[in-house]
This record gives sequence, structure tokens and C-alpha cells, in this order.
Amino acid sequence: MEKSEALLLLSGGIDSPIAGFLTLKNKIGLSAVHFSTEKFTGKESIEKAQKLCKLIGIRKLFIADTSTAFEEISKKTEHKLYFVITKRLMFRAAERIAEKNGMQFLVSGENIGQVSSQTLSNLTVIDRAVSIPVIRPLLSLDKMQIVAIASSTGSFEISKGPEMCDYLGPKHPATKATEEWVKKEEEKLNIDQLVQEMLSNLQEKEIS
Repeated sequence: MEKSEALLLLSGGIDSPIAGFLTLKNKIGLSAVHFSTEKFTGKESIEKAQKLCKLIGIRKLFIADTSTAFEEISKKTEHKLYFVITKRLMFRAAERIAEKNGMQFLVSGENIGQVSSQTLSNLTVIDRAVSIPVIRPLLSLDKMQIVAIASSTGSFEISKGPEMCDYLGPKHPATKATEEWVKKEEEKLNIDQLVQEMLSNLQEKEIS
């Protein structure tokens, strides 16, 4: 039987490394992609992503700088939709990477309602940006359960600290985004060009 392969969207936060850890426990081959905002937040999140990959056993890490794309989204679209639109953009880029490398799934660290951008409405709209299946191992876990797993694996000490991906985000994001609303805002952008620019600076690192 052919082994399944997946691509983890790996942030510098607590949740996504645990999504990766649980995926690996289920014998699914796993690589990771980290979308950095190096222009605004420096290289700390990249360094964290590399350490997390090494800790949980991910051997290949893709790194893409999203600084320009995220800045454009923050300036041109309704700000309360920032997290939904940026996540849809990351999923589109991740889908391209997965397809090019023979991966059948994306893995993401969201869980329902932990933050306002992770409501069922928003997750549904995010998933509709891609055709590839999305696995969410943490979907029904609460924060205490996730922190407990992170502490037991040793990833918590690496991950703790502010979320760098929130730097350009709104204080009051939309909790009930609709696909129609989001697509209307995305028309203000050249989505294909933004994805292509993100992939044009893609780095690929082997984690020893």
C-alpha cells in the first residue's frame, strides 16, 4: 500500500507543531511549509520552524516570505477579513507545493473557536480556496489539551511567545465570513500573482 504524504502549514505558534506530531503518529509522511513575514518580524519564526521540524521529526521544510503579499492584503481589502484572506492565500500556495511534490493532503493546526478567525464559518470559507483535502488533528481539542501535548513533546518551550503572523492583523477580525464577501474583497487583489510571487522565493531545507 502506498504511503500517504501530507504538507503541514507550520507557524511559530503552539498549535501547528502538535498537528504535525499527531499526523506523524498516524504513520503519514510529512513535510512542512512555513510562511514568514520576515520583512516585519525578522527571522525568529523561521528559526523556530526549523527547530520544531527537527524536534518532531519532519525532514523537509519549505519557507516562503509572505511579507509583500500580506502587506498588500492589509492595505487593499477590508481589514476584518485579513486572517481569512491570508489563510486562503497560504492554502493556495501550499496546495501548489503539495501537488508538485506528490502530497495528497494539507495539515493545519486550527481548532474550533480558539480565536475569532477559527470559527466554523471562517474555516469553511478558507477550505473552499483549495481542492486538496485539509486535515485538522486539533479541531475539537481545547487550549489546555494542546498545551499539555506541547509540554510533553518539548515543543512548548520553542513555540511560546507572541504569534508573529498576527503582526498586520486586525484587533477585531470577522467571525462569520461568507465566501461571497471574501471573494468580493479578493477581487481587489491579483491572487494568482501573489501566489506566484510567494512561490518564486520558496526555499527548501533538509532538516538533519
